[in-house]
Amino acid sequence: MATIYEVSKLAGVSLATVSRVINSNAPVREATRKKVEAAMAELGYRPNSVAQSLASSRSNSIGILVSELNGPFYGVLLSRIEAEFRAAGKHVIIAAGHSNESLERESIEFLRSRNCDALILHVEAVSDDYLIELSGKGCAFVLINRYVEELADRCITLNNHYGGYLATRHLLELGHRDIAYVSGPMWKHDAQERYNGHREALAEFHINVDPALVFEGDFQETGGEQALAHFLQQNLKFTALVCANDEMASGAITSAHDLKIKIPEQLSVIGFDNVNFAHYIYPKLTTIDYPIGDIGQMAARWVIKNVYQQPNTAIQEVFEPRVVQRDSTHACS
Repeated sequence: MATIYEVSKLAGVSLATVSRVINSNAPVREATRKKVEAAMAELGYRPNSVAQSLASSRSNSIGILVSELNGPFYGVLLSRIEAEFRAAGKHVIIAAGHSNESLERESIEFLRSRNCDALILHVEAVSDDYLIELSGKGCAFVLINRYVEELADRCITLNNHYGGYLATRHLLELGHRDIAYVSGPMWKHDAQERYNGHREALAEFHINVDPALVFEGDFQETGGEQALAHFLQQNLKFTALVCANDEMASGAITSAHDLKIKIPEQLSVIGFDNVNFAHYIYPKLTTIDYPIGDIGQMAARWVIKNVYQQPNTAIQEVFEPRVVQRDSTHACS
């Protein structure tokens, strides 16, 4: 295996110059850089990542903690984060917390033990106090879809309240007044915010919330299936269904097909997230766009700006949702 000394000799430069090229921690003339890179390529030299870390005080790796590794939502998020870091010459280490406090804590400590330069956290179960304490330990991290007032400068979020409002207002503007709602787990901040937005839209049209038309789902397809079955078993009158994410909307639509309920002629359904499969459900799903890929990219840029010291990187902290109208909603007849 080639050594740094052989690279230095072939390129005709000092060991210090080769080190500066490898670690990108000091300016080097472009012509010199090319000579060193050519020598490395000719010799098949691969820098030792541990040595690089010791020399630069950086591992060039970023830890990412998400709730799950399956599903289109997290796939888009992770892909955009990884692409942004790859373009910057960095690498990612990924862990899952499964919305469980002890697992989230364990995963955070694991990522810290891997000497990650920073963490990107999509966490739901750990407390605000834990995150504030973590920041006090000098851990560089940015939060996705979580707002903590004391950590406001490191939160990249969606306006979930406005998204919930838009979903229900869309149906109200189509003439629907009997609207059922399927929430996510109410202990989750985003699920609560979306439900609050739903309530605001109803109030704007002078409609009282009917608790019987609210079902707490699980953000999975099963939640939508169970919600539709529950509402029908109660013989409730409703012409439209708001689902707090696209997976539950998909489950509800599938169940409706099985029960010969026509979508949207007999039941309008709107989701939330605008994940890839929303284009392929029949009928194509009307939903609220959650630009999770853009949010993930922005979290990566936060790290690049604040940890890797690229101050000219612009950061957007709050993203606004929008209605994406397709075929699953229809004017109330």
